[in-house]
Amino acid sequence: TGEEMSWYTMTLICDKWVAPFVDTSRWEYFDLSCKSRDETGDKVLHEAVASGIKTGAIFKEPTITPSAEQVKAMGLKKAFGSPNGAMRRGWNGITISRDTIHIPGIKLGFDRPVLFERHAVGGEYGAGWKKVGKGRVLTTFFPEDLSKEKPVVIDGREVTNNDSAVVIYDNPLDNVEDLAHIFFKRCLEAKVVPYVVTKKTVFKWQEGFWVKMKKVFDADYKDKYVAAGLLDTCGGDLTHLISDAATMQIIRWTSGGFGMACHNYDGDMLTDEVAQVHRSPGFITSNLVGKRADGSLIKEFEASHGTVADLWHAHLRGEETSMNPLGMVMALVDAMDHAATFDPNSKAAVNKFTLSVKEAMFKAFREGNGTRDLTGPKGLTTEQFVAAVAADIELFMKAPQPPVPYVPPPEAAKVADRKHRRAYSNVDEKAMRAFFDRFDTDKNGDISFAEFVDMALTLGIAPEKEPDDDEHKVLELTPPQQ
Repeated sequence: TGEEMSWYTMTLICDKWVAPFVDTSRWEYFDLSCKSRDETGDKVLHEAVASGIKTGAIFKEPTITPSAEQVKAMGLKKAFGSPNGAMRRGWNGITISRDTIHIPGIKLGFDRPVLFERHAVGGEYGAGWKKVGKGRVLTTFFPEDLSKEKPVVIDGREVTNNDSAVVIYDNPLDNVEDLAHIFFKRCLEAKVVPYVVTKKTVFKWQEGFWVKMKKVFDADYKDKYVAAGLLDTCGGDLTHLISDAATMQIIRWTSGGFGMACHNYDGDMLTDEVAQVHRSPGFITSNLVGKRADGSLIKEFEASHGTVADLWHAHLRGEETSMNPLGMVMALVDAMDHAATFDPNSKAAVNKFTLSVKEAMFKAFREGNGTRDLTGPKGLTTEQFVAAVAADIELFMKAPQPPVPYVPPPEAAKVADRKHRRAYSNVDEKAMRAFFDRFDTDKNGDISFAEFVDMALTLGIAPEKEPDDDEHKVLELTPPQQ
């Protein structure tokens, strides 16, 4: 099905990296592959959700949501929905935190961390819809207690097309305050500038999200941010960004050092953009944060990338593979660190192990012993990389103290060549050369500023001066350099 490659790689990692140093006898495992969900009638997913409530710390490997073709090919009884939706509901999902991963000494995309909070509920993902023809549509709200409140008509409209889709969804706001606290605490700890992103100038119903975020910020965090100097470049206050502007700023603010909180759909789209600026989804974390009845946080960690089915098919053909497990490993060690917060007696030992794994992995990439997506054709295979990192983990764990995180000297970071990405094999270099030559008007092999301006205008990506009206005004902001 394609899900096997991530499972194969993580099995190697658990055997070579984790098992020698960590007692995993209390870990619980659930097979969320399509076949397992089909064979159990999805009972395995419900069991996994129940276990997550109990443990509060979850690591999840990439899974697939089968298409109609895959349902037929695998002989499934039905097309099972994404397990992520059930997890968000079962764990009272608040936010999906997605952050850039940085390898000290290697420049990937953004120089400094970029943090994101994507509201985990509401929006288009929970929409109901019907395909209809000409007629009338009436949307009515019925209060929970009809003895105290009367029904309210939300919208009434005439549908004039023969073929139309009527869609309805809601944006729950009860947990936005929880999201705000998570976001502002994380940005403050990481020393990055926070922004709240909506399209409230047009979508008026999004105003409530901004109002709740701003209220929490003013009451509990503004003074702390001012004292830290994190608002010096944005007028001394929390800034709202229209989603259109946020799209442009993500491309421009390659120095990083900012965080954004937004609605469900905007968060999905904008974090995809962050992933592309920062090389690929494999260098972005994904952390679902929910809440137990006692108020403690449930955290589920996974990689942002998919199931890399092409590598599994190559593996089955007997070919070498070179899978970069960085995103999955970061998810695993983050889950372990969160689990350790529930058991203070093991916290120091767990933290030493997770730090050793990260430092050993980063060291391998820095010294040219990484996978081929970063190191190029001379990079290691999946199995070789696991073995190389395992050797350094063993050295770090033998030492009496945790390893000291590597800090690169100024200007020492190597730029990771984007040509090493697997997706580059699909790039037409002849077309790229023709595109370059189109704007290299003096044919000297370089793009001058004048030629760059012409290219930016032609592509429609040239930054524009902001209008003076307050409704569309976006401050020209630069995250602080520290």
